[in-house]
Amino acid sequence: MKPNGSLPSELGSCFRSPNLTENSTKSIVSPWFSTAFGTIGLASNLFALCVLVSSSRKMHSRARSSFLIFLCGLVVTDFLGLLVTGSIIISYHFTKFNWMEVDPSCHLCNFLGLSMVFFGLCPLLLGATMAGERFFGINRPFSRSTSMSKNRAWLMVGLVWAFSFSLGLLPFLGLGDYTLQYPNSWCFLTLLHDSRNVTFCMIFALLGILAVGLSFLFNTVSVVTLCRVYHDREAVQRRRDSEVEMMVQLVGIMVIASVCWLPLLIFIIQTVLQEPRPGLLPRQLERPTEENLLICLRMVTWNQILDPWVYILFRRAVLKRIYPSLKARPSIVSLYPTLNPSLRRKLTQDSVLQ
Repeated sequence: MKPNGSLPSELGSCFRSPNLTENSTKSIVSPWFSTAFGTIGLASNLFALCVLVSSSRKMHSRARSSFLIFLCGLVVTDFLGLLVTGSIIISYHFTKFNWMEVDPSCHLCNFLGLSMVFFGLCPLLLGATMAGERFFGINRPFSRSTSMSKNRAWLMVGLVWAFSFSLGLLPFLGLGDYTLQYPNSWCFLTLLHDSRNVTFCMIFALLGILAVGLSFLFNTVSVVTLCRVYHDREAVQRRRDSEVEMMVQLVGIMVIASVCWLPLLIFIIQTVLQEPRPGLLPRQLERPTEENLLICLRMVTWNQILDPWVYILFRRAVLKRIYPSLKARPSIVSLYPTLNPSLRRKLTQDSVLQ
């Protein structure tokens, strides 16, 4: 690096003018903390995946099966996200390799940035998709001839993955950059004020906020509907325990995503829209901005660790041990006690067979 803080022209676009020297970054993060953090997350998601696979084999309800597929997609995404990004970040903390020597063309940094965007957006979009599916399943159960099939559920998970991956490819098409972030251990979108980076940051942040907002809207309406059924005198004894269980899990996922992600998304919008401080070098961020970005990222990583525990802890098998009085009751048609009894009976049988 040149003494005046500028960068060699032969380096890739992922390098910015730094605010920290190499020696001042050594005490920022303990490699053992990062390793323990990543190991707990991987173990949690792997355990949740085993429980999901075991539950799906015993599940006969199509609505519940499709919900488990969405949960499986979420857990797999969180597991791979921790595995891919953690392997690079933890390697840096242990070896302190020089990015300019190891990755002068920014291939590794661009891959890590793409991974951060992909594995970050997927849980938010999957949460919104799950909330939308449950919204129509609870509030419009007879608007569809059949419940969502397993193949269709997997197709929707694949579409979410494809959309998130396509969005992560935008910097390779010239919209924004992935750059090395403080303390030189990870790469992410660039909070600079040029039009390309501002556009990419706004797309990422607004899409994430939209996903959280849709999840909140769909889940709120679904919860209100279930509460009305619960307090209906004619339907109290026919409470839909399966739907209640799914909604409890969805609300838990939504709350975790909101707490972990909204600070980062709002911080990104605030940073790219405010005027930069005079006197900064080209492609340089202020020290407080870099530190706050790192804090927000650490909050986001908790999302990948806490997501699997929502399913692990809020299952009927677990809740029945806490509340033994919980009993299984009939499901979907209890929302509509005015339906013809023979039609209700037929719809119930079809739901079980599917």
